[in-house]
Order: sequence, then structure tokens, then C-alpha cells
Amino acid sequence: MEHFDVVIVGAGLSGIGAAHHLQGKCPTHSYVILEGRDAIGGTWDLFRYPGIRSDSDMFTLGYAFRPWTEAKAIADGPSILKYVRDTARDAGIDRHIRFGHKVLGADWDSADSTWTVTAETGGRRTTFTCSFLYMCSGYYDYTEGHNPAFEGRERFQGDVVHPQHWPEDLDYAGKRVVVIGSGATAVTLVPEMAKAAEHVTMLQRSPTYVVSMPAADKLGERLRRYLPDTWVYAISRWLRVVGGMWFFAYCRRSPQKAREMVLKGVRADLPGFDIGKHFTPSYYPWEQRMCLVPDGDLFDSIRAGSASVVTDTIETFDERGIVLMSGERLDADVIVTATGLKLRFLANLDVSVDGERVSPASMLVFKGMMFSDVPNLAFSMGYTNASWTLKADLTSEYVCRLLNHMRRHGFSECRAPRDGSVGEEPLIDFSSGYVRRALDILPRQGAEKPWKLNQNYALDTLALRFGSVEDGVLRFRNAKPRASAERADETRSA
Repeated sequence: MEHFDVVIVGAGLSGIGAAHHLQGKCPTHSYVILEGRDAIGGTWDLFRYPGIRSDSDMFTLGYAFRPWTEAKAIADGPSILKYVRDTARDAGIDRHIRFGHKVLGADWDSADSTWTVTAETGGRRTTFTCSFLYMCSGYYDYTEGHNPAFEGRERFQGDVVHPQHWPEDLDYAGKRVVVIGSGATAVTLVPEMAKAAEHVTMLQRSPTYVVSMPAADKLGERLRRYLPDTWVYAISRWLRVVGGMWFFAYCRRSPQKAREMVLKGVRADLPGFDIGKHFTPSYYPWEQRMCLVPDGDLFDSIRAGSASVVTDTIETFDERGIVLMSGERLDADVIVTATGLKLRFLANLDVSVDGERVSPASMLVFKGMMFSDVPNLAFSMGYTNASWTLKADLTSEYVCRLLNHMRRHGFSECRAPRDGSVGEEPLIDFSSGYVRRALDILPRQGAEKPWKLNQNYALDTLALRFGSVEDGVLRFRNAKPRASAERADETRSA
């Protein structure tokens, strides 16, 4: 059984970033990354559907420590995957990864302040021990997406595909395609598939806010003539962070005005189109995540006639396509069910503390990264209203500060005891279907700090990068390792 100071679970965007921070800020700490799949990249290696891209700009989705130097602000999946893998290779992080190690469970033993982590590899089980467990596995299920049952689905004679499991040999050239959904995946697939298909229809039960954004960073391109890449990256990053925080605050403060601002942009891109029916959601902006389309490519395909939008409800599939509640039918050769994600938390691990199973749903989240009363465990979870990596970077910085503080003072355990006087709120303040479907498995946040999420990069920077680790809430202790105690007893007996 191997022991490490830190076990990181997941070799995706968060896990590689965590390892980079750990190597630089905690160089004396040993670590290993356990990755269930056989490749680096997480989300960006898993998803292979046409046109896959980020729905956040790369100046904020990229790492704080590694400038994104390409001109594309909204990057395609292969470019992001290369960025993550290059980061791992250049820092030697790839040598610390154990591929094909699916983590099944973790048990904390207070007697020796150690996690025992169980993983499955090659059909057998293996164990690791560590002093600190850092979960960087995201919060959705890699094995399957949300795949609702549709009446008559088995009767359809064409191909039915979910984007999370895209077949490499799917040929849709010259065919009629229906994409069911209106989220980020759907608005990515429609214009990309429309380049080769006979026609693509985006079938949505209800609209999502869609915002056009320049694919290239023109300001950055100009600045690069005069400034180093690191300066340009920092400037572009903070401009987008500040702009994003302002717009989110504006949406919460003046929701009706924000709605009109967004819809004004859509009307400009689709003059004469029924915006009220097809692009005006029943909720206000940022009550659910918004969809970005680079250079308005979705709107371009609609104007060109290669794509269309239908807002209706499915009655049934039949042999030739989909029959809608309105009586309209959509003939199709290929149906893509871009119906969303299925959430999971902590990679569905069985987590226990001193033999007692821990349910994340019963826990409060401390500083957006730890569970109440669960020692020496942190998890990386990005922002819902901004780029994932902004928060993931700050979380890793804080974890490194915490680890160094514990080693400096000889502490072997830290935990955040639950405050019974703190009220509870949902962890994710969104009305999205994928969030509502997962409420029974997600932990809760508190109604006040440090149990309440900021969802604000500037406030989190102050709290996590500069705030004191000894904050009056975290409790530290120096447990005597069981092995050391046994050796001491043996020496005394001798």
C-alpha cells in the first residue's frame, strides 16, 4: 500500500491545475493523481461531438499560471484538450498520474489521521493512503447523461445519439437532423452539423438565453504587438472577469432591463424572426446558465436556412421522426438527444469517517470546498455564473495554503464543525432541470459566510488568497499517528 501526502482524484482541467499548484507551492508534499479513464483531459477528452467548444472564454477558463496565447477566445474542444495536456507534460505532472484507476471509496481514520482510498484497476482492487484527499472529479456523471424516455423511441428507424456518447462513424452528411435541446450542447451542435447535413432542426420545449460573442480576442491581438503574453493574458482575464461580474450583478438587480438587453442583440441577428416564441425564456437572465455562440454562428445558420428552431413538446417518436403535440411532425434521419447532464457528487464515492458513511446531501459546504465535520478533504467546484477554472484555481491556492499551515504548525487534521445556528440554502442557485433533478444528492450551502458561496471572483480572491487560514471556524489538531505510537510503545517495552 502506497502512502502520499495528497491524493488528487481526476486528471481533467481541475486535477491538472491542482497538481501544478501543489508542485509549486507545496514542493515537499508527495502526491498522486488517480484517473479512472485512460487519458488526461476529463470533459475535454470525453466529449467528441461535432463542434465541441467552451461556453466560457479561454482567458478565464484557462489557468491563471499558464497564459492562453491563441487568438480564439471561445476555443474548440481539441484546442482546450491540448492546452490541458501540454500543461501536464511541461510540468511533469503526467508522471504522477495513475490511469485506469477508478476510485470507489475513501475512509478516514481519526486514530492516525489518514484516508484509505480504494480504487479499481484492471479488474482488481488496490488501496492508497494519504493525509489529504482532494476531489477534482467535477460534478456530473461521466458514464451517462440525462436521457429521458420518449414515447415510441424504439420505433424510429434512424440513428438516435446522445452527445456524451458520440459514435465516431456517425454519417449525417446530406441527412435531416433533429437536435432535441436548447442548452450549450444544442447551440453548439446545430450550426456545426448544418455545415454538412441537409437540414438541422433545434427542437426545444422552452428557450434559453443565447448571446453572441466574438470568437477572437481583437484587443488582445493588438496588445500583443506591444506587451508580453503574460501581461496581455492578465489584462484580458481581468477585463472579462470584471465584465462578467458586472453583468451578473446587473441581471440580478435589473432583471427586466437585462432581458431586454439580451433580446435586443438576438433581434439584431435575426430580424423578422419570432424572438418572443423561440428565444425568450420564461425566466430572467442568469437564473439559468446562458449560452454563448461565437460570432453568432447559430444565428448565421438560421438566416441561411440550413437550420431552424421549433418550440414545441414531443408527443411521440415514430418510424420517420417526431410527432409534436401541436400536430406538426419533424421527419428525421438522425435524432440527437442533447437533453442535458446527469449530476453526481464526489464521483459517487462511498465516503466514510471512522467507519460511518458520509452523505454529501446531509452536509454544509465550507468556503465552497470542504464539508462540515469531514476532515482533510477538499473538492474543486467552479462557478456557475462564470468560468469553472477561476474558482478551481483559487480553491487549489487555498488548499496549498492550508497544507503548508498544517505542516508548519505540526497539525495532522483540520475540519470545519457544523454550526447548527446557520440556515441552509441550495448549493446551486439555478432553476435548471439538471440542478433540480439532483437536489437530493447535492450538499447545501449556509445562509452566511463562511458557509455561503460568494459566486464572485473578486470576493473569493480576497477570502481564499489573502484571508487567514486560522479563521475561527476551522479546527486543527495534532493526532499521534497510530504507527508511530505503536513503535514508541515497542521501544518503551524493550
